[in-house]
Amino acid sequence: MSGITAGIGLRPGTPEADIEACLTQTLAAANLPSEAIKRLATLASRRDELGLAAVARARDLTLIAIPDEALAGFEAACATRSTRISGLYGVGSVAEAAALAAAGPGAILIQPRIATARVTCALARSAA
Repeated sequence: MSGITAGIGLRPGTPEADIEACLTQTLAAANLPSEAIKRLATLASRRDELGLAAVARARDLTLIAIPDEALAGFEAACATRSTRISGLYGVGSVAEAAALAAAGPGAILIQPRIATARVTCALARSAA
């Protein structure tokens, strides 16, 4: 695996435009072009969200679903912490943990989560 993975945390029913706006903001914060992203990653329980599927299709990205219980293994690597999310998933940031998990072993967080009203997004770079 190579390239950048965008981890996405979102509330159920979040529209495509909201996800796209957060993703664009996160890329700008990291000073990366849109083409740098190779994959989107999120909780397995959110994989069927229509807005997220639409973003993946529009950008021609693979959508990777991370089992909720697998996120906890990335707690130490998370740069930010939401008390609410920690209570629900055992990890400070769904976006950061999902990005790291999907980017593979040795991945590094290159952009901590950016949060909007309904979406969080973080970026991880694969080691390979």
